[in-house]
Amino acid sequence: MTRMPVPPFTHADAVRKVRLAENAWNVRDPEVVALAYTPDTRWRNRSTFLTGRAAVVGFLTRKWAVEHDYRLIKEIWAHGDDRIAVRFCYEYHDDAGQWFRAHGNENWAFDAGGYMAERHASINDVPMAEADRLFHWPQGPRPDDHPGLSALGL
Repeated sequence: MTRMPVPPFTHADAVRKVRLAENAWNVRDPEVVALAYTPDTRWRNRSTFLTGRAAVVGFLTRKWAVEHDYRLIKEIWAHGDDRIAVRFCYEYHDDAGQWFRAHGNENWAFDAGGYMAERHASINDVPMAEADRLFHWPQGPRPDDHPGLSALGL
């Protein structure tokens, strides 16, 4: 099976892969998101190291249980034949109602079938007031007409 687009990536392929990942994460279904990764995928998310889809499902389940009203925007930074680098921001609030904007970078490596084999993420959370939120769309994928990170000045 393949997960289009597949390496080697053109710039358009890489941009499409980034948007597909963003859309999947905004749906917040760990089982669906995990299908984009190889069965033995390796992750570093901040200081957490994971191996395999089951670990990804567990991680995302725990993440979205405490990051409420999560909305994410990803933007391509660079790409190679089988690698993509992205920058991203997401907004969420915790159980106490404190809002955050997380700023991060990810490096992705793909297998020949278009599945992500490696994901390395560095992320910083910045507390913010609810009035400072920029990501205002109904839960789910970002609408095509909603500005991206560069247009928002992020």
